[in-house]
Amino acid sequence: MKTAVVTDSTAYIPKDVRDKWNIHMIPLHVIFGNEVYQEEIDISWSQFYDEVKTKALPTTSQPPIGQFVELFENLSKEYDAVICVHLSSGISGTFQGANAASTMVEGIVVYPFDSEISCMVQGFYAIEAAKLASRGKDAASIMDRLEELKKTARAYFMVDDLQHLQRGGRLSSAQAFIGSLLQVKPLLHFDNKVIVPFEKIRTRKKAMNRMVDLLSEDVSGGSEYQAVIIHANREEAAKEWRDELAARYPNVEFSIGYFGAVIGTHLGEGSMGLGWMKKLEK
Repeated sequence: MKTAVVTDSTAYIPKDVRDKWNIHMIPLHVIFGNEVYQEEIDISWSQFYDEVKTKALPTTSQPPIGQFVELFENLSKEYDAVICVHLSSGISGTFQGANAASTMVEGIVVYPFDSEISCMVQGFYAIEAAKLASRGKDAASIMDRLEELKKTARAYFMVDDLQHLQRGGRLSSAQAFIGSLLQVKPLLHFDNKVIVPFEKIRTRKKAMNRMVDLLSEDVSGGSEYQAVIIHANREEAAKEWRDELAARYPNVEFSIGYFGAVIGTHLGEGSMGLGWMKKLEK
């Protein structure tokens, strides 16, 4: 059985990595007034943060089901199965769209996977799936491995302004109001597929230190991990943080990721995150 791997644009896997592992990407959309951009195709993360400096905050939308159907039909000419790794179904209907489209295509078996997270931690799943597929592993065993990895996946992030999350319906008005009132920098995470506060923290520095504490708890056993520092237009700060952490945790492979246009719309510029997952066993 030959298995293809698909993910959506919110995994923010660099194009050269997608090309290397033959990962197919389906884009979500960012809408500035009447202008619709396909994320990671028509607009990069850096272009997005430039745009929002002069324009009203955009809206976002999931890929139309027809786009999934078209992709699955094309893949069916070469593949027997496809694994679709998508951002959390608690914040987007993209996973549900892939699920619905899977019933409309013949000649290929579709396995939608709800990462229950987003950004490059979601990307880790897609890359691991593609590595296994390249070794000839069947789709069902790859899905089992992804579920195994899910037990080790963590991600925490902080935002500069909770109003972005509240306006986009990703955080309750009460939580946003309280956070703004107290000027806190709450640490957020995904719990049961939705974004919720993990801890209330007063300063940006303390929030970042707390993320490192949480990473340390998981990786101190010596197992090999992969971790990503995720930034919203704070690339230099992210690189500095990566270098600092790489020196402290030799058993962790660190990379730099970003909050692209869709996720950046809901988090806002200046947000910073740290995510990790155990590495695939050799």
